[in-house]
Amino acid sequence: MMPKRRFSCFVLIQKIGLLLLLPTIIAGYTRNNNKTPRLDFIGNVPALTPLSAYQGNMLTVRGGLSAKTLPQTALIIIGKESHLKKLDYQTVAPKFANHLNAEQWKRGIDILTPDSGSVPLFYNLAKVVAVSDKVSRGNAFSNSPAISKELRGYKVPSNATDLSVVVVAEYADVISSVAAVARSFPVFSLKTKEDTTLKNIDIEVVVVDGKTLAEDDVNYLNHLIKAIRETARLIDTPPNILTTDAFVQEAIKVADGLPDVKHHVIRGEELLQQNFGGIYHVGKAGPTPPAFVVLSYKPVGSNHKYALVGKGIVFDTGGMQIKGKTAMPSMKIDMGGAAALLQAFATLVQSGFKQELHVCLCIAENNISPQANKPDDVIRMLSGKTVEINNTDAEGRLVLADGVFYAKNTLGATTIIDMATLTGAQAYISGKHHAAVLTNLEENEKQIELAGRRSGDLVKSMLFAPDMHFSDLKSPIADMRNSNFGKMEGPPSAIAGLFIAAHIDFGEGISWMHLDIASPCEVADRATGYGPALISVLLGKETKVPLLQ
Repeated sequence: MMPKRRFSCFVLIQKIGLLLLLPTIIAGYTRNNNKTPRLDFIGNVPALTPLSAYQGNMLTVRGGLSAKTLPQTALIIIGKESHLKKLDYQTVAPKFANHLNAEQWKRGIDILTPDSGSVPLFYNLAKVVAVSDKVSRGNAFSNSPAISKELRGYKVPSNATDLSVVVVAEYADVISSVAAVARSFPVFSLKTKEDTTLKNIDIEVVVVDGKTLAEDDVNYLNHLIKAIRETARLIDTPPNILTTDAFVQEAIKVADGLPDVKHHVIRGEELLQQNFGGIYHVGKAGPTPPAFVVLSYKPVGSNHKYALVGKGIVFDTGGMQIKGKTAMPSMKIDMGGAAALLQAFATLVQSGFKQELHVCLCIAENNISPQANKPDDVIRMLSGKTVEINNTDAEGRLVLADGVFYAKNTLGATTIIDMATLTGAQAYISGKHHAAVLTNLEENEKQIELAGRRSGDLVKSMLFAPDMHFSDLKSPIADMRNSNFGKMEGPPSAIAGLFIAAHIDFGEGISWMHLDIASPCEVADRATGYGPALISVLLGKETKVPLLQ
């Protein structure tokens, strides 16, 4: 019971506001009482234009240099400072088309600082960029974060339509270096006047340690850069365009473009009928229905089953426990895990993945209506377990719990990797550049952290101790709560992961990894395309690509 308070102008304004909203609230309850479809709350939001219209500039990778030269094509040569200083001018001379001689090249290279820096070589059309050779044990071996940082600040010369980015790297560093370039040139834009005239960007790889890129390597790199940019495009797309329905269509389009891939969609009321309580109840208040989408690839000769499970919340208002005015903007990124794993799946299949592979997308919009989840509601999950909701803004773990249970018990996967922009607290565990991983196997921690350093999608492990920490989610009336607002024994991000794990017996008998990518998913209001590089490197030994072996 609320304490008594004196009448004031503020209270009067509140009451007037409530009276103005009353017809809308009554209309919502009337629809429910008349047994109209539960998901028909405000109807579909028309898209501004088809998603396929947003293509951006073309980006391609090749081994060695292209025939494009100055001044028709702008030029960036980038790599570690030691590699650049050892680079023979004759290797890159064709790119300058007699506009720069060996002596000028040497003077420019000598100016580079021992750590990093950039030097213009031909007006503003060409420059060489050095990143530091010194990397900590928490950084990518290639120092790829520095490559992205340098390229994000690149000012495209006016009227330039073509750009060559020459990446100078050791063979083992090619993946992360190329990925860093790809994430520096985002695709999505609705500006009526574009900031750049670039139409074509060529990434030209110069390997400095005597090795060469095989055809399968180059093909993989081209699939990877497309996956990174497609991931970022989906995340950057506004939620009035990328609705749940639109996201489902994006997934189907990916499936249709891959050989031997089948898809299965469960949507709307079918979710409730098939006991997907987590996905259904999170998404039932959205303007378009929630969905569970599975893409499956089953090659002949497979002896292992992998499943990727992504959180696909196309927008997160926080639900009834609504986010504040500064916390809600940018919540279109909350489908970043599903976008990344959808594209990682495509990259692996295109690269000749040898094992059975599934991607499960848990798609919903966490919105508000008379039907929305309320604090104190109890819902039943696909696992059969009951959950007392005490935080409507802890919705991602609810949808993922259904997804991982399906992956284990219906698909029979013995390796499950889920990915999500799950908790703001992730930044306090692993910072802005690193995702946080929670896994039941110590060997997984070593493998995925190494994959992070090789791919440039960096990772740091969380503490896995369900016997000590899962009690933080105890409920007096259900099997568990979905959050904890009181005194906690465990780190909040790890507790969120343990909620998911609880629905698959904390990974008993399987290999399970949970990746929280809340912070590395975006930088400076742009998606980074985090995920496809990491997953393809982590599982790459199951492909035919030499770079991934």
